[in-house]
Amino acid sequence: MTDDTTIGPPGERQYNIYECTDCENVALTLRDCDGGMTCHGKPMEEVTGVAMDVQPPDIKQVLLDAFGLPKPGLDICLCVIGEGAMSPADVADHLDYDESTVRRYLNRLVEIGLLQKSQLNREDGGVVNVYHSIDLAEMRRETLVGFYAWAGEAAALIEEANLTKEDYLAADYSEGLDEVFWEEFQSES
Repeated sequence: MTDDTTIGPPGERQYNIYECTDCENVALTLRDCDGGMTCHGKPMEEVTGVAMDVQPPDIKQVLLDAFGLPKPGLDICLCVIGEGAMSPADVADHLDYDESTVRRYLNRLVEIGLLQKSQLNREDGGVVNVYHSIDLAEMRRETLVGFYAWAGEAAALIEEANLTKEDYLAADYSEGLDEVFWEEFQSES
């Protein structure tokens, strides 16, 4: 592995990346694995640098890319977590957002597992939907697993693109890869 760009010393970053020396398996962990990871019963090597210029993400971009959650969705989620169980009207009033926007994001937040929805009986009759936070430990697990699933899908797409590129290069496209490469790749996914 080329060590052109250091990704931070193991003690200073919040994650570790390991790669197998026998196969092309790569693993990401959020914790130090007490001596590393193994693959095929052999220790994997810790990756300390990358050849590509990888820009660190910001939280807004991660939430948008992984969960389809832009700033209003994050605002709404944090409002409910901070304030407790709230109706869409209460959230809209609190954040000064349109209630239809709030409802859309609240339902999305329930779908991705960050909030729960329940119904409360009103004193004057009828019911109202209220949204509340799931257990914080459960939320942590769900967001990490959800992100890893998204990252795994992204990694599979990158690998598929690399294999498709290999097929094109094996077919002797000496003039390079044109738009046909991308059109074929998009039709496969």
